[in-house]
Amino acid sequence: MMTIQNETKEKVVGNLLEANVTLYAIEKEGYLEKFRLEANGGIQYFPYWINVSNEAYWPQLFYKDINQDGKKELIIILTRGYGTGVIEQFVHVLHNTETNFGEVYREILVDNPMAILLKNVKTKLTKSEAIINIGNERTVIQLDKLGIDPKRLFSDVVTGSLVRFDVFDSELTAIMGAQTSPLGGYIGEFHITYEFKDEMYQVKRIKFIPLETS
Repeated sequence: MMTIQNETKEKVVGNLLEANVTLYAIEKEGYLEKFRLEANGGIQYFPYWINVSNEAYWPQLFYKDINQDGKKELIIILTRGYGTGVIEQFVHVLHNTETNFGEVYREILVDNPMAILLKNVKTKLTKSEAIINIGNERTVIQLDKLGIDPKRLFSDVVTGSLVRFDVFDSELTAIMGAQTSPLGGYIGEFHITYEFKDEMYQVKRIKFIPLETS
């Protein structure tokens, strides 16, 4: 398939032999778009997916049983933005589903990790401490031990600029970095583990992992 003007030829941007799937996309103006998935002998189109064109950040594909139903799911992680201290990823979870037309992949909703943090985590930032409360668990970070300048602090802990996804021990996990200032204010990361419940992926547990200091 060929395109015109600023678009290039469709290319393979991911594949998994175990799942017998191949992911294709078209590169245009620094992004991959017009995704096409070949799977189960058929073709599915995902026209609204976006990924940066830098090959170091091409889509990541996993084939794991993340809902413990005995069948493996297809997980595709896309990166929409990156830079110094910044990464923005989105995840798409596809369940292999029987239909009248054969097996197809059906996308399942994954709850937004930022919304999960807002509902379940309370933070407070002072000149000397970052305080993080998750349910009954409280973590206090001494900022001076991390060499963080108290004159450059945000008004509260910020999590939106570092958003990644991964699969650990067959569990879908969102990783959200926590910062207290624009430069050098990184204090650790939230790990949000998902479970499949009520036909979507919802939070199972949240853990804060502080930045290790020597």
